[in-house]
Amino acid sequence: MLRGAENLLFIGIGNVLKSDDGVGVEISNHLLDRGKIRSLTVEVSIENYIGKINSMAPERIVLVDCMDIGSSPGSYRLMSLENVEDQTFNTHNISLGRFGEFIPFPTYILGIQPQTLEFGDRLSPTVQHTADKLIQLINQITE
Repeated sequence: MLRGAENLLFIGIGNVLKSDDGVGVEISNHLLDRGKIRSLTVEVSIENYIGKINSMAPERIVLVDCMDIGSSPGSYRLMSLENVEDQTFNTHNISLGRFGEFIPFPTYILGIQPQTLEFGDRLSPTVQHTADKLIQLINQITE
């Protein structure tokens, strides 16, 4: 899905005050913007960034977010937006399907299974480990 892309935009989504819901923000904040990769952190208000995203004109977009994918905590899955467009998230102001209507670029979701969504400003150790692994993998694309 992402192989061969020269201009990838990773967008970090989530509420950093709800533990693992902040994993997308954690990842986007640690990506190196250079070469093939750029990142944008939007937290819970992706709809406020639609104009900026379109002006960045990425070849492909990857939304990075906490998501119930029915797996063990820390598991992750890369999916096409079309496969999850009807899904709505508790901490988002816009559904993914609606977001896709405003973005003309191929869009994917990197969904990461949370362990907890309790109030707190730290990721669970399991999800933090996954975030660190994904940050390293994504940053290797830029080398």
